[in-house]
Amino acid sequence: MTQDVKQVICINWGTRYGAPWINRLYGMVARNITGPFTFTCFTDTAEGVRPEVLCEDLPQVDFPMPVGTKGKWPKSRLWGPRLGSLSGPVLFLDLDVLVTGSLDPFFDFGGPEDVVLSRNPNTPFERLGQTSCFRFPVGKLVPMQEAYAADPQGIAERYEFEQRFVTRNAPGGIKLFPARWVRHFRQHCRRPFPLNYALAPKLPRDARLVIFPGGFHPRHAIAGHYPHREPGSPGQHLRRLFDKDRPDPPLRHLRHYLRPAPWVEEVWRE
Repeated sequence: MTQDVKQVICINWGTRYGAPWINRLYGMVARNITGPFTFTCFTDTAEGVRPEVLCEDLPQVDFPMPVGTKGKWPKSRLWGPRLGSLSGPVLFLDLDVLVTGSLDPFFDFGGPEDVVLSRNPNTPFERLGQTSCFRFPVGKLVPMQEAYAADPQGIAERYEFEQRFVTRNAPGGIKLFPARWVRHFRQHCRRPFPLNYALAPKLPRDARLVIFPGGFHPRHAIAGHYPHREPGSPGQHLRRLFDKDRPDPPLRHLRHYLRPAPWVEEVWRE
């Protein structure tokens, strides 16, 4: 697939992320893409966003978002007939991904009408895509948005995650980017027990993106601890195994020790 201008997009709503995350993602993209490109963020506020980012309003929809369900269903705003001033293929990236290699191949893979997702490694026996990184032509997902709009709460409860709904319902089906291009931090970078006590997480060879699903973010990898856990030495973590108020069962507690990953801090910057 050839495209004169590579179009990268992201989405931001509420207060969980905001300008620092948008600015870091732009910086990582700019350092890892060649030729002309645009970077557009669909957001409810442009305050503090660096001027190179094209900020557009969140696309308006006439259906409610589901409540009490898993998944990032507000991404459904991107599935409509129009996407700001953009047309043609766009590459969507979550705000918490790390860009660790060239993004150019994501625009060359397949054809301009293809819907292409990264592979979800959590379900090896299910051909499931991951929407932390996916490419689609503006307007192609309208039938999918219409089906979702008819019953947002029911669809969210049935499919759980929006990526499963996209995988199963994208018009014309989906393709998957090569697995080695997009790596899952906890599955592919974290060391297995007991090596996690001695060695820092690694950056897999050939990884172009590292994703952080499930509430685990780059800042946790930099500090060397899981969410809602305090960083500490290997000895401190092992001693917590005997605490009565330990939140995890023994084996999970042992697996959930993490040494800081300096390479994440080097990558995750404006």
